Amino acid sequence: MRNKVVITGMGVVSPVGNDIKTFWNSLCEGRCGIHAIRHFDASELPTRIAAEAEDVVPRGVSAKDLRRKDRYTIFALEAADQAWEQAGIDMARETPGRCGVIVGSGIGGLATLDEQVKVFASDGARRVSPLMIPKVIANMASGEIAIRYGLQGPNRAIVTACATSTQCIGDSANMIRYGKADVMLTGGAESSIIPFGIAGFGAMKALSCRNDEPERASRPFDLDRDGFVMGEGAGILVLESEQHAKARGAVILGEVLGMGESCDAYHIVAPNPDGVGAKTAMEAALDDSGVNAADVGYYNAHGTSTKYNDAAESLALHMVFGETTPPVSSTKSMTGHLLGAAGAIEAIACVLALRDGILPPNINYDKPDPECDVDIIANSAREAKIDVAMSTSLGFGGHNASILMKRA
Repeated sequence: MRNKVVITGMGVVSPVGNDIKTFWNSLCEGRCGIHAIRHFDASELPTRIAAEAEDVVPRGVSAKDLRRKDRYTIFALEAADQAWEQAGIDMARETPGRCGVIVGSGIGGLATLDEQVKVFASDGARRVSPLMIPKVIANMASGEIAIRYGLQGPNRAIVTACATSTQCIGDSANMIRYGKADVMLTGGAESSIIPFGIAGFGAMKALSCRNDEPERASRPFDLDRDGFVMGEGAGILVLESEQHAKARGAVILGEVLGMGESCDAYHIVAPNPDGVGAKTAMEAALDDSGVNAADVGYYNAHGTSTKYNDAAESLALHMVFGETTPPVSSTKSMTGHLLGAAGAIEAIACVLALRDGILPPNINYDKPDPECDVDIIANSAREAKIDVAMSTSLGFGGHNASILMKRA
């Protein structure tokens, strides 16, 4: 028999708020976190806008310790602190080997890599930091979280581009479901808004160049969309078996029902226009969860605001749900695209939508695209008491992951 997997803690660092309350209020109010880039001079770049998060300092981390960590790891630690505190787990009462972490990053410490390559080019090998590798590698957030709380159970980092943190949540749920762990911290973190990162995605023609209207630049499913907007931050959840959570008197926030995954096996960056890859992941999630498509009351879309991605995802939605889709929104219209962290903060948005009966809007939806004929929650939040929500993430390399959550 499979263990039921519940959520008992959540934490976020995002362009629209660095705590759950601010994050959720911003989404419900349709507040956009995209603006002209502030952390560096972007005047020579074709794209000069992004969804930057405010700096954070996790409690108990000294200035010296901050310098030893890449920004993406700092984001992960702050979000983990929030989730851990909300869950209220006392490690003195836990078995450390039954508590684990699966937190990923699509890119890892890109800022550190860029900085140290410049040091190497200008000053030679002797000047490269001994911390360069630990700060760059994409598993370090998962390792640092385990060190922080003394979690000695399963620990790894998944890297599947923009599907990363959705797969992290799904794999963590399976650890609990099949009895390999009692508690898992899971999610993703990303911080790639640097000149090098913007230039790389810009060279692919993937980014919006709507520099004069940053708050209107991310417009998923809208006919006038011209690319995605990079975001940064982290989303972390605490998962437990229902039995374990109830035994310690935890407040249950929601339930992870199941996850499905697939690969387009089509192109290194472009989605298969027939939508079959996304469809396969969604159907696998429904099958794993034991619910019918008609049970899904809200769909948080991958919805990047790119022409081909939005169209392929819309087609997949119709193949799975039929002529009438569930209400759909892409919160990337407000947060930008957090790459490997996107799935986690979007899963958190689903849990909050289930809790409050409010479906966050898809802002900047002014001109419906006939190729994206789905039930868009246009520009304003929608009240609806729902029991099940689905979130889907589609990544470069053709990686697809879909996850289902249930109301507590």
